[in-house]
Amino acid sequence: MKYIREFIVRTVVGGVFVVVPAYLTFLLLLKGMQSAAGLVRPVAALMPGGIATQDVLSLAAILLVCFIVGAAMTTRVGRAVRQQIERVVFERLPGYGLIRSLTQRLAGQGDETAWKPALVEIEEALVPGFIIEEHEDGQYTVFVPSVPTPFAGAVYILTPARVHHLDVPFTQAVQSISRWGAGSRELKANMQAPHPHS
Repeated sequence: MKYIREFIVRTVVGGVFVVVPAYLTFLLLLKGMQSAAGLVRPVAALMPGGIATQDVLSLAAILLVCFIVGAAMTTRVGRAVRQQIERVVFERLPGYGLIRSLTQRLAGQGDETAWKPALVEIEEALVPGFIIEEHEDGQYTVFVPSVPTPFAGAVYILTPARVHHLDVPFTQAVQSISRWGAGSRELKANMQAPHPHS
């Protein structure tokens, strides 16, 4: 009974990390389209299609604004402004750092040492996990996810001898966990020797 309850809680939490950001993005997009509707209404009135044209132009306007902001963020000034906003506002929001780090890893960007796939020794088994950080004494903070929800699980602090880095992309490790371990043979084949502390 306890196992079933824990499984349900972990699965729900894992689903929340996927559904909530997607739902909030969708709501913000709809709200942005409603705000842009007033701006594009005169142009839409000149084109055939009526409301449908207005919706398409509203969506295009929002995507254009997102593109411009994204392009501005690639400049030196834009990066400095973004970092300041993140420090002052977003980093105070619970879960923001986690979601940002995961998004960057899924996009192939960000800190190469954070969320690095690994097989870790827990009791007498090798368990898939992700290296979150390395300590000054060489130990690792490792996140071990629950199957099949890669973003819910337990955190361990382990010695380097118990952490085996994997030479695989982040997405491959996530896929193996979400498929109840299918693909673990490939993960094990790409396991590296424990990294000695320098």
